[in-house]
Amino acid sequence: MIFPENTGPDLALDETAFSNAELYTILSNKDKKGKQGSLVAVFKGTQADTIVSLIREYIDEELRCCVKEVTLDMAGSMNKIVKKCFPKAQATTDRFHVQQLANDAVQELRIKYRWKIMDDENAAYKKAKSEDKTYKPEVLENGDTLRQLMSRSRYALYKSPEKWTESQKIRAHLLFERFPEIEKAYLLCDGLRRIYNQDLEQNVARLKLAKWFDEIEKAGMESFNSIKRTFEVHHKQIVNYFINRSTNAFAESLNAKIKDFRRSLRGVADLEFFLFRLSKIFA
Repeated sequence: MIFPENTGPDLALDETAFSNAELYTILSNKDKKGKQGSLVAVFKGTQADTIVSLIREYIDEELRCCVKEVTLDMAGSMNKIVKKCFPKAQATTDRFHVQQLANDAVQELRIKYRWKIMDDENAAYKKAKSEDKTYKPEVLENGDTLRQLMSRSRYALYKSPEKWTESQKIRAHLLFERFPEIEKAYLLCDGLRRIYNQDLEQNVARLKLAKWFDEIEKAGMESFNSIKRTFEVHHKQIVNYFINRSTNAFAESLNAKIKDFRRSLRGVADLEFFLFRLSKIFA
């Protein structure tokens, strides 16, 4: 479905699933704020070449040249769509997708240590059983065992230290005391968050991100390899965030509304009719 008349200067590009986990690419107009006129186009699949040819065929070049900015995630196909269809638009990588990569790196490390603790506890339990003894795991000063500490620290590692509750502060202290590598990863992740939260001019932000990237390389942590590759490939689009501080939050909000609509229908039995109703509400 393509609605050329809904094209505006600020667009968002994202993907979502309607039924049976089938992905659809959605191009939306951020200025319409999730109301009528929000949907510019809906394409089945994520194949860039197909989407590019359809946009070029059904949306006039004059309209496409009026687009000033497109926010998107880090999928290579989406970058290709913006580059080939909207020649005068600035492609901006959503900050939350970048931050999520850093968060994932921290959580990956936490999960690695959690599995090691579980393996060690299982081995200790088997040994105690073979010696006809009762195994009792170590209980920390806050009442957690090491396994519980690893599990319950998950949400604290997503937040800045100033947003921790008292119990999370104690838990983080115990965690970092025993696992300094997790603290190192967390501080790197929090450093990126603080750069994004500052009101920086683009060139200053570029310099700060370059220094942060150097810290990542010096740390030599395997869990951060994914974000290193991302910065190498998408550096320009990542820095573009600091021009207008634009995010893809609108696209995520529109996706949530579409999913709520789908949920209210108890799923999608007739896809064509669902798309028709979707167009009446959002296009």
